[in-house]
Amino acid sequence: MSKQNQSKRSEGAAEELGGKIKEGVGKLVGNERMQAEGKAHKLSGQAKKESAKAAERATGKTEETVGAVKNRVGAVLGNERMQAEGRVKELKGQARQKANQ
Repeated sequence: MSKQNQSKRSEGAAEELGGKIKEGVGKLVGNERMQAEGKAHKLSGQAKKESAKAAERATGKTEETVGAVKNRVGAVLGNERMQAEGRVKELKGQARQKANQ
């Protein structure tokens, strides 16, 4: 995972947690405004996390495609090393996508 996406994902998780806490406290003390603000923060945090995951899935798809092409070109040229490198990149891209579902 890229550092930027990891940072966005962490930031989103923190914002989501803070929002859940604020929403819960607002509910506990009967403060509807605090509860609504907490819910808004929670949803904003979830959106940030999902955005980071989507970016990682796109990167994974690109990696998978580049790897598949390299694999096929290696097969056509009879270059086993190129073929193996392509397959590794293809699998790495698939794993990145799966990890960010």
